[in-house]
Amino acid sequence: MLIIVVGVNHRTAPVEIREKLSFSESSIKESLAQLNSFPGIDGCVILSTCNRTEIYAATVELDDGINAIWKFLSDRSGVDIFEIKNYTYSHALYDTIRHLFRVAAGLDSMILGETQILGQVKNAYELALKYGATNRVINTLFQQALAVGKKVRSETGIDKHAVSISYTAVELAKQNLGNLDGRSVLIIGAGKMSELTAKHLVANGVSGVIVSNRSHERAAVLAKQFNGRAITFDELYKYMEIADIVISCTAASHYVVKLDKFQKVMDKRTSKKIFLIDIAVPRDIDPEIAKLPGVTLYDVDDLQNVVDSNLDERKKAALAAEDIIETNLSEFMKWLSTQFVVPTIVALRNRADEIRKQELQKALNRLGELSEHDKKIINTLANAIVNQLLHDPITQLKSYAATPQGHLYTEILQNLFNLDVEGERPKNKPSSSKFYEEMLAAAANDSSK
Repeated sequence: MLIIVVGVNHRTAPVEIREKLSFSESSIKESLAQLNSFPGIDGCVILSTCNRTEIYAATVELDDGINAIWKFLSDRSGVDIFEIKNYTYSHALYDTIRHLFRVAAGLDSMILGETQILGQVKNAYELALKYGATNRVINTLFQQALAVGKKVRSETGIDKHAVSISYTAVELAKQNLGNLDGRSVLIIGAGKMSELTAKHLVANGVSGVIVSNRSHERAAVLAKQFNGRAITFDELYKYMEIADIVISCTAASHYVVKLDKFQKVMDKRTSKKIFLIDIAVPRDIDPEIAKLPGVTLYDVDDLQNVVDSNLDERKKAALAAEDIIETNLSEFMKWLSTQFVVPTIVALRNRADEIRKQELQKALNRLGELSEHDKKIINTLANAIVNQLLHDPITQLKSYAATPQGHLYTEILQNLFNLDVEGERPKNKPSSSKFYEEMLAAAANDSSK
């Protein structure tokens, strides 16, 4: 049984292609059933996020499985299959497992170490399981991937360092003000960056949102998102007297928040501690304000410096994460190897036993009357010959089972002895030429060492 993945992500395809290949949650059930109807597919999971669409599948034949997924994606999206091939990537066996482990750990994300992807992998697997689209190999693979993703986060802390401007601002606010529950924020300007930062703040407990913008209508629209209130520019300093956090990001060419007026604000505040975030370029907030007691002010360069420092920390954590992935990859491959090696060994022993019985009976028939002692000796001889002949092939197959060439040697054994193994490719069906040639070359290299 081979594990494969065919996918497209933010590195391999533009958004206009990714959106055509994406799946809504409501379409997953039908899509999984359609995928599993292809002869080359025996269990699958569809992972679809804003930055990636990936189809993981178990297949008995590499080319059949990958071609089935390409055709499925083309038929469903209307994108020409040659274009699908140009924009997608595909992996098999080791590379598929390593890829999924890295995805679950956040190492393949646009933002290194991001946490949302682990939940998305979990949801994709649970949907496939719910709709009966998986098999034992796929189930074990995704369960292991989820465990790896959790382990990477708990042991490396890769997600503990904010690496976006908006989220870094929130983390710094938490460091400066402590718990954000019940805190209030004043947003100056109604642009996307202010909106994103406000979303992160609200998600972390901020409950009072006040929005001011040159266009009062735009301020009202943004305030409505957070059940807040819109105020005019003339009321800015009045509401600064009660706000715990101020976010400013306007297109003004001059300071919007001036030193002399803000000094009066601080004189009136009951709480002398206030956190200011100036994301605008040119800056909105007079930098001299940072010198006032109780004021913490970060501009966009300050935030970027923190982001860069945190990204360095995430890169260090990613190195440790790769070690965790490789260890778990080896453990999973040991398990997977038994799934195709043991049935093949059983089939080989059964085949040998059938031949032994047939030939032994022929010999006994020709020999005529024999004593029980003689029959026992002949039977023991036949058993010994069979066991001796099978010993080395079985021992070698077990040793290769946990290597990338394990599946190759299993296929060769099945072909040489004409074995019909349940769950494997149909007897006498040629193996995938490309994969087979690659594996033969790898095997040749091994044998020459």
